[in-house]
Amino acid sequence: MMKENIRLRSATFIKFDLHTLKMMNENWVADGIVYPKTTWLGSELLSKLAKWSTEKKQSEFKSTLSLISVAKYSRVYQELKEKYKEMVKVWPEVTDPEKFVYEDVAIATYLLILWEEERAEKGLSKKQSFVDLGCGNGLLVHILSNEGYPGRGIDVRRRKIWDMYGPQTHLEECAIRPDDSYLFSNVDWLIGNHSDELTPWIPVIAARSSYSCCFFVLPCCFFDFHGKYNRRQSQKTQYREYLDFVTQVGLECGFTVEEDCLRIPSTKRVCLIGKSRTYPPMQEDRINKQRTQYINNRQSCTEVTSDKTVRSNQCDNHHVVNCVIDQAAVLERAANETKTDGGRVWLSGFQPREKVEQVRNCAALPRDFVDVVVLTVASLLLNATQEKPWGHTLDVRLNTWNKGESLSLREVAEHLDKETLKRLKNEYGGLQTLLRNNHQVFEVLNGRVHIRDWREEKPSKRTKSEVKRRFSAEAFKTRLCWFFIHHPDGCSLTSESCPYAHGTEELRQSQIMKKKKHPQ
Repeated sequence: MMKENIRLRSATFIKFDLHTLKMMNENWVADGIVYPKTTWLGSELLSKLAKWSTEKKQSEFKSTLSLISVAKYSRVYQELKEKYKEMVKVWPEVTDPEKFVYEDVAIATYLLILWEEERAEKGLSKKQSFVDLGCGNGLLVHILSNEGYPGRGIDVRRRKIWDMYGPQTHLEECAIRPDDSYLFSNVDWLIGNHSDELTPWIPVIAARSSYSCCFFVLPCCFFDFHGKYNRRQSQKTQYREYLDFVTQVGLECGFTVEEDCLRIPSTKRVCLIGKSRTYPPMQEDRINKQRTQYINNRQSCTEVTSDKTVRSNQCDNHHVVNCVIDQAAVLERAANETKTDGGRVWLSGFQPREKVEQVRNCAALPRDFVDVVVLTVASLLLNATQEKPWGHTLDVRLNTWNKGESLSLREVAEHLDKETLKRLKNEYGGLQTLLRNNHQVFEVLNGRVHIRDWREEKPSKRTKSEVKRRFSAEAFKTRLCWFFIHHPDGCSLTSESCPYAHGTEELRQSQIMKKKKHPQ
């Protein structure tokens, strides 16, 4: 039984039920120090945990597979997974084959069940046609086509894997723009699977293609009609807010928009579906004017060009709240939807992604610049232990190799000069990407930077393939050990166990380079 004072030890685990917490609302002792009940633990923790334990917080997302039969989905998914598992072995792209293959299998499964149930609901016998806008690797198009659904995929860049699918999979290299030349009047469904800048346009394109055209979008990156999406509701997560925006686009286009959550290995797994209209066909002209006004209002709300326009966070979705819109500019834009060689342009200023993707992942930075940043950050982490004598003393007693302290990315950035930060800002991911690229030296976990201790590297199910790549025979001893050269205590591993070379005499030529020089 617990007495008036409760002694807590670090090695003791206590089951914190409400009765225990009530008893803890008295004086308690830890490491010889008596803490009165007026401390945070006694005065606030009890009430907070009691509130959290009884609070029923509703999820901001739908339950998984809420719009289709789960039993059908499970059966079809297993069938397709078995059918297309060989794609994992022959995947030619640099992306993770297991993630991308099984994710597209799962999306295809969902669409097959959705379309099967739609045919039963509408009394249709013919399988639905589709176009996948921004189809990427084209695997989703390949699976749907193989399952008997007529369709094609369009993307701005051709992928190496396209050549593996065969002539029955129709893929086109083309940049889609929001104008009359990219309408699909004879297509039943438009698909946007991580379609980036096309995502908000897909409901618009579907609505203007034909009254019977439906859409399925799986939003990932956040884009508005004309560029990056700017947050407007700080009370919501950015992801939830963006889903609400795309839903609003669908509603303004006259769709009944439904939301579902897929079973895919991704943090962005909420899809939005528009398969029915909220208006009869004879009102098409009125609804189309509504769509145009909505698109123009959004562009006006995000421009800051004069005292007649305001910042985007002063506009609430499609309704203008305390926001002065330059109506003349809106009318001018509507009038500028003029005929071009391809047809009427819906919005000036839209930029599709580049056909040749720019590499901005810090890989193109000069090696000497990267080396300076790595040395600077490593010195910060190693010297941080000297500012904490108790931690340093314990480390010396238990282990003579200095592992350094961890620092947040913000703390690290504060120690770098402005010119370095500016240079890193021009790269996607910036400082964090550079540190992750130098995985031999650093480990970045939950926004904190650590010196990597290779003695603690143990393959797990999640990292087995990654560790295998790092320690592969082809790469063994082909690079110098950073710790052997720069760390004050040298490398924590022996020369025999370290995968990197302890000195130039241990360096081996990469097997990959040998194969390039002497092809068989």
